[in-house]
Amino acid sequence: MFVIGGGSGGVRAARVAAGYGAKVMLAEEYRLGGTCVIRGCVPKKLFVYAGRFRGTFDEATEFGWHLPVPRFDWPSLVAAKDREIARLEGLYGAGQERAGVEVVRSRAVLDDAHTVRLLQDGRRVRARTILIATGARPALPPFEGIELGITSDDVFDMKTFPRKLVIGGAGYIAMEFAGLFAALGSDVTVVCRGSNVLRGFDEDVRQAMAGSYTNRGIKLMFCDSICRLKRRDGDVGDGDDAGRIDVTTEQGGRLVADQVLLAFGRAPNTNSLGLDRARVKTAPDGGIIVDANSRTNIENIYAVGDVSNQFNLTPVAIREGQAFADTVFGKKAWQVDYSNIPTAVFSSPEIGAVGMTELEARAQYLAVDVYKVRFRPLKAAVTGDCEASLLKVVVDSESDRILGIHIFAHEASELIQVLAIAIGSGATIKDFMSVMAVHPTVGEGIVGMRTPTVRYDRRYAAAPLVSSAAV
Repeated sequence: MFVIGGGSGGVRAARVAAGYGAKVMLAEEYRLGGTCVIRGCVPKKLFVYAGRFRGTFDEATEFGWHLPVPRFDWPSLVAAKDREIARLEGLYGAGQERAGVEVVRSRAVLDDAHTVRLLQDGRRVRARTILIATGARPALPPFEGIELGITSDDVFDMKTFPRKLVIGGAGYIAMEFAGLFAALGSDVTVVCRGSNVLRGFDEDVRQAMAGSYTNRGIKLMFCDSICRLKRRDGDVGDGDDAGRIDVTTEQGGRLVADQVLLAFGRAPNTNSLGLDRARVKTAPDGGIIVDANSRTNIENIYAVGDVSNQFNLTPVAIREGQAFADTVFGKKAWQVDYSNIPTAVFSSPEIGAVGMTELEARAQYLAVDVYKVRFRPLKAAVTGDCEASLLKVVVDSESDRILGIHIFAHEASELIQVLAIAIGSGATIKDFMSVMAVHPTVGEGIVGMRTPTVRYDRRYAAAPLVSSAAV
């Protein structure tokens, strides 16, 4: 087997296949670990941790701690991140070596359905089975001066900390970086084409995050988009703005930034991969078309992870790589279940979500109960923080089965991981009500819901049953 791409899905598939006795070669043109480890999930969360210390220092005073004035040093954070990423990359390499996978540091392209060409030395390798796991790349719409912006691939390695940061986009990447850079001390402005942040998430959660970010001083420019970037040339009179970037928006907005982060989403990384030579079919968005077993239209060629542009999450890529290797080389056939995939946005507070949004449930089910509560965390009793957290449960009224859970609160990511088990097991709201609460916790709000906030029944008008309460 030949694996093109050394990210999460590719290395899992390679290691497992080798464990079944397959002769495996893997080519990676950059660094082992892929987007998640090298320039995505892992460094992002390290930076999120760094940003949260600022609020913790402020809150500590209210709890009786008297600290010297803290000072943030950007180069120290970048260096600490680099050490951890290097360590993880080493572990990935060692894991492949122990499994017997031959790793080649080169870009690889397809010459035909069974031949891979290594661009580093021109070598051609024949393989019975080929797995494409090249992930995704930042998607960039064309506009004047776009070369002055950076993407999430570059943001972790900036030499200087941006005092003024403009972000284009309002999805996962944009909102996570907006929150963490604001927490680190940046003046952040988000320019968003839509009318709200985080398209695809539950509406109450989207509104909660937009309100939270606005209260924290992050400026949100909705129904607008960046259309031009221009570097200031440092003329006399520019003062501190010399060398900064002028940002122009389609609605005539004028902003000045030290750095512009372009976070308009990601596209399947299939350019110049030789898919046409191997006759592998792709969708209009460039994603490789696969069946439920990750097989392309060419019998011996498979694809896993973001390159197929289905569910672009690291755990999904890993699960797909495992299923592929078990099925093809381990003779243990199984398929990935894409229902009820939990997800998190590492903002502060965090978002955790699993299952259907309220609108999705109301479109599919005849009657839907919505349980919803807004509350202030216990810590706020001392710190005086007025920001409200949100717990929301969407239920099929007829079966009582929980269809979705949506959380905007601290540690929402940890909560949603465990709650996803219950959702996947078909838990009902009565199952949740039967569980003894742990007090005082955020989670007790989930098991403490007794009456729906509102019921939507397509046979009747929506009926509010109780008002949203604080706990």
